[in-house]
Amino acid sequence: MRVAIAGAGKVGRAIARELIQNGHQILLIDRDAALARPGLVEGAEILMADACEVSALEEARLFECDVVVAATGDDKVNLVVSLLAKTEFGVPRVVARVNHPKNEWMFDSTWGVDVAVSTPRMLSALVEEAVSVGDLVRLFSFRQGEADLVEITLASDSPVAGQRVGAQNWPEDTALVAIVRGDRVIAPTADDPLEVGDELIFVSSPRQESALQQMLGHS
Repeated sequence: MRVAIAGAGKVGRAIARELIQNGHQILLIDRDAALARPGLVEGAEILMADACEVSALEEARLFECDVVVAATGDDKVNLVVSLLAKTEFGVPRVVARVNHPKNEWMFDSTWGVDVAVSTPRMLSALVEEAVSVGDLVRLFSFRQGEADLVEITLASDSPVAGQRVGAQNWPEDTALVAIVRGDRVIAPTADDPLEVGDELIFVSSPRQESALQQMLGHS
């Protein structure tokens, strides 16, 4: 898979290294000569250019990319890169970094963004996930918010504690994808029990999250 990453800062370099380890072809783009230098990330192509310019993206052969990642520290730049990647070059998958939560509402299909990653939101979700019992925590959103990855830790007074997975009638457009129990990750089957302290991981439509909370939360 060919991936272009706009922004060769710490975030862009970390993404590049991870993807290279997984066997992908990576191009890093940055207009800063101190960052866009050969050997910055072993195994990655480097292009010193302004990723907001169509000519630079043509030089980067964005039309050959499977994924573009807009990973700069400037939300305006990330939006422009995303829009150009999608509308001018038809990149199938565009992932954009959100630096400031107040700008998150703009990172959608209107600007060519398929997946928006907000570090502040992810960190706050992880904090909630670590301390919340019996409350639904949204961990990640997919497809411009059409589906969420959510987690709930079963409290001792949850109505479903002690019951089997197969006995549950989950809300529509909701799937239980994993049970985390201690140091185990369980792919749930109908016969698996739901135990107090289990972390249940669902993919759910946002419209069904209140029903899921009511079903699994405190009695």
